[in-house]
Amino acid sequence: MMKDLNTRKLAFTGIMAALGNLLFIFSSTIFNWLQVSLDLSHIGTLISAIYGGPLTGLVTGILIGIGPGIYYGFMTPTGGLGPIGLIGLPAGKALTGLSVGLLAKSFNVLKRKGFRSWLTVLAVAMGYVPECIFTIIFFLYILPFFVPREASLVLISFLVPILAKAWVEISMMGFFMGALTGNKGFIDYVRKHWLTTLPEK
Repeated sequence: MMKDLNTRKLAFTGIMAALGNLLFIFSSTIFNWLQVSLDLSHIGTLISAIYGGPLTGLVTGILIGIGPGIYYGFMTPTGGLGPIGLIGLPAGKALTGLSVGLLAKSFNVLKRKGFRSWLTVLAVAMGYVPECIFTIIFFLYILPFFVPREASLVLISFLVPILAKAWVEISMMGFFMGALTGNKGFIDYVRKHWLTTLPEK
């Protein structure tokens, strides 16, 4: 039974990681300006964190960060973050997966009958704060050690629009997750196919 549950959880993590990377590919084509592009990959992270728990959210966040890490590291018109992007992006997304998972568990989101959706929105917003702080530290204090000074100054100039965009994205995804956790059909689907330990209510 435990082996079956672990296999299902691994499958759930893999599917959410793939979903996140696909969402990044598609959403980044909708809006893309130099080092700033739409990134809805955290939907996979958030589903994993809220339904699978903090550890599942952390692992999914790392895997979801690979696609953005490659893109922002090597494929943007400004030259990108370089190899450090493949560390920074997964680390930041992992922080959100871990934080949202811990907050959702602390708020007992999936077991609540009332205010479930609003608590989900709150967990998502609060759970993004560590990644936001990490992003600031990454751009201002870590990045200059790994890219030439001129390039780091250009990249740092994108910090404010990146964070502004990120908060718009996380707000959108927070409300989406609020609607999703309020949907009993989705909870039943996840419980039936992947995470049999989810609460019945």
